Amino acid sequence: MEPDSPLLRILACPLDKGPLTLLILEDALYNPRLRRRYPILEGIPQLLPSSGVPVSDDEHARITRRSAP
Repeated sequence: MEPDSPLLRILACPLDKGPLTLLILEDALYNPRLRRRYPILEGIPQLLPSSGVPVSDDEHARITRRSAP
């Protein structure tokens, strides 16, 4: 998935229905509000609630530092 993909604008977290951030290096989508990462497998986002992986405080800090403008 590319950062400018129109699909990225309409995808939402299955739990809080909020926007997701694309993590290009991890090939995943991230919800910083719930600190959950959803994998993208073979170009398909896995957005089932059970697919979300909790992210540690340290990893959250690393992701948000890297995603900051």
